[in-house]
Amino acid sequence: MGSTGSSLYSGGSSGRSSGESEFALTLQEVARAGALVKKGTTIAEFDRQYMLLRVDDYRASVAQTEAGFKKLTAELEVTKKAHEQTIASAKGSLEKARLDMKTTPVLSAIDAERARLALEEAEARHQQLLAEVKFVEIGQKAEIRNSEIELEQSRIELKRAEANADRMIARAPIDGLVVMQNTFRGTEFAQIQKGDVLYPGQPYISIVDPSSMIINASVNQADIENMRVGARARVRFDAYPSLELPARVYSIGAITRAGGQRPNYLKEVPVILKLEQMDVRVIPDLSVSADVVVEMAEEATVVPRGAVFGDDRGSFVYVRQGDGWERRNIELGVSSNVQSSVRTGLKVGEVVALDAPSAEPSKVAHARDSEGLTEPRPLGSVRRLPASS
Repeated sequence: MGSTGSSLYSGGSSGRSSGESEFALTLQEVARAGALVKKGTTIAEFDRQYMLLRVDDYRASVAQTEAGFKKLTAELEVTKKAHEQTIASAKGSLEKARLDMKTTPVLSAIDAERARLALEEAEARHQQLLAEVKFVEIGQKAEIRNSEIELEQSRIELKRAEANADRMIARAPIDGLVVMQNTFRGTEFAQIQKGDVLYPGQPYISIVDPSSMIINASVNQADIENMRVGARARVRFDAYPSLELPARVYSIGAITRAGGQRPNYLKEVPVILKLEQMDVRVIPDLSVSADVVVEMAEEATVVPRGAVFGDDRGSFVYVRQGDGWERRNIELGVSSNVQSSVRTGLKVGEVVALDAPSAEPSKVAHARDSEGLTEPRPLGSVRRLPASS
C-alpha cells in the first residue's frame, strides 16, 4: 500500500570517488524515516564536492570574462578616439592644402603642380577616412557582441552548475511523512541510509500524505476488462483483520507489469485504488487485499456457482422436492467466481444440489440459513444477500 505523495529519484553526476561508478551518488545526509516534514524542508543531500568545485571554476570564468569584456570595451573606445584623431589630422592637412592652392599665382609651375597634387591627396585621404567610419563601427559592434555572447555563455554555464549542485539537495515537495525505500547493501536488502551509494533513476525516499492513502495493486489480465475507473472497492488489511475501508479505482495501467529475469506468462495489470476513509492504524507499505465491485445487484437471491448447470436450453438447477429432485430453469443475474444471483426460478430457502443428484441417501441435506453452512456439504441452498458483486 502506498500514499498520495511524491517519490524522489537519484540523478547522475560526472564526479566520482575511488571505486565508485561514474554516475554513482553518495547519500551524505537524509531525513529520519517516519519523520513529519514541511514543504521545502531539506530531506536529503548527496556528496556534491565535485559539483561545488565546478561552480567555483565557472564563477572564476565569469569574472575573467567580465574583466575581458571591460578591457575590450576600453580598447575599442581608444581605437575609436584614435581614428577620430586621424580624421581630424587629415582634415587639417586638407585645409592646409587648400590654403597652399591660393598661393599658386606666385609659385612656379612646378610648385603649383605640387600644391595641386598635395590637395588631391589630402582630399582622397580625408574621404577614405570618412568612408572607414561605418566599417570601424561595425567591426567594433561585432567584437562587443562576440564578447557579450561569451560572457552570457559563461553566466549560463555558471547557472547550470549552480542548478546541478542544488539538485543534489532534495527538498520535500509537500507536507508529509518520510518513507525510505530499500536497497541491496552487500548481501542483504535493507532500508536506504546515510552513506549508501545510489545510482541514476533509483528511488530512495518518498514523502507521503497520511491523510490521502492509495493502494498499488495488480489485477489478473483475465479480469481487467471488467475493471473501470471509479468502481467501488472494499479494502482489508493483513495487519488488522477486522479493519475494512471503502475505496475507489483511481487509475488502471495501460500495459502489464514488466516481467523479471524469467519469462512470466501470467500477466498482471497495475491498478491504483484510493481510500475514501482513513483510520489511524493505516500507515504506508502495509499489505492489503481489495475486492472491486464490477457489477452489483440489489436484494439478490444467491446460489453457489457449483449448483448452476447449463445446456443448449439455458441455465438450470436441481431443486429438492420431497424425497426427489426437480430440474428447474432459472434466469441468472450478476455472478462472481463463487456465487450467482438468480432473477427468476428460485425462492429463498429452497435447497439446490451442488452436483447432479442421485438416489443415494447421503445426498440429502438440510437447507442453509442466510449465514451459510458452517462446514462443507454436498448440497447448496438459496439465500438472499443485500448485494452481490
